[in-house]
Amino acid sequence: MEFKDRLQARMKALGLTAADIIKLTGVSKGTVSFWVNGKNGATGKNLLSLAKALRCAPEWLTDGKNPPDADPQPKANATMLGPISVWDDETPLDDDEVYVPFLKEVELSAGSGRTVIEKSSSRKLRFGKQTLRNQGVQFDQAVCVTVHGNSMEPVLPDGSTVGVDKSSTAVKDGKMYAIDHGGELRVKTLYRLPGGGLRFRSFNQDEHPDEEYTAQQLLESGISVLGKVFWYSVLL
Repeated sequence: MEFKDRLQARMKALGLTAADIIKLTGVSKGTVSFWVNGKNGATGKNLLSLAKALRCAPEWLTDGKNPPDADPQPKANATMLGPISVWDDETPLDDDEVYVPFLKEVELSAGSGRTVIEKSSSRKLRFGKQTLRNQGVQFDQAVCVTVHGNSMEPVLPDGSTVGVDKSSTAVKDGKMYAIDHGGELRVKTLYRLPGGGLRFRSFNQDEHPDEEYTAQQLLESGISVLGKVFWYSVLL
């Protein structure tokens, strides 16, 4: 077998394409084409990058020495945390579980455009009591909020869920909070301003620059801090 033969065999075993090799090694399309077609082999830093991408020894690619494992699949380093059970909305709660409700925007009257924040009567998540204890959150003070829009990307993509501690409304600079902005649910990183004002900061600052409100503007705009974010999930 030659260099190109070992390269092609390893790519096939790993399910990699030429485009994958380009992305993993940072070399040009022409270089990968030369490697695959046997016009020349990889050397120096390119050889090391290629070997890393293929999870094999560099000398195997060049000389056939120290062949890689027959099974190219990566092994997961996992720790069993305990038994796993399948459940759905009809499954009763375990002794160490509680339901945490979602907050939602509710329009006050048809077509008015005015909304208020209320708990959903149907949507909820299961939380382990120990998980809440570890975060210092009382069970009856926990609620969930869905993040809408791209203002908190890439940390919180559209549709992410955050857990909110309603008992923690005193703002600490740089922490995330859920906010009632005149009936609109928002999640922002907050900073205190002199005189009781607040600065709202998004992660996606290119599209969503900082917003600053004085204490008077907070009152006039109907802005209130609902609670500090203690947990989030980006599973969509």
